Amino acid sequence: MTAVWYDALLLLAVLFFATALVLPFNSGQAFSSGQYLYPLYLLAISFIFYGWFWTHGGQTLGLRAWKIKVCREDGGPVSWRQAGLRFIAAALSWACFGLGFLWCLFDKNHLCWHDYLSKTRLCSANQEKG
Repeated sequence: MTAVWYDALLLLAVLFFATALVLPFNSGQAFSSGQYLYPLYLLAISFIFYGWFWTHGGQTLGLRAWKIKVCREDGGPVSWRQAGLRFIAAALSWACFGLGFLWCLFDKNHLCWHDYLSKTRLCSANQEKG
């Protein structure tokens, strides 16, 4: 969970930068709740942030700090489809008050909801494909 919070801080910085890029297109004004493209834009940026790391080595900076990575069930690299499924399922897990993340504490394989849905898991960064 520490890696999740570490990555959340990094994502927050990325989202601040992404907002700074589009703010001039809104006349420098704050985005209102009626502007639906802005939250979708931030959601897309969030997916690109996680998806790129997961599909390119399996490690966000938070995962790298803890020497773990996201991999397929067989230990291979994650596809963009799997990254998308993992991202959506993780968002749903958070929407259920983190229940999908807490699930791993009681699961015999120590997997979260998003692991099952995307057919991925966390593995040691030192572990070879196998």
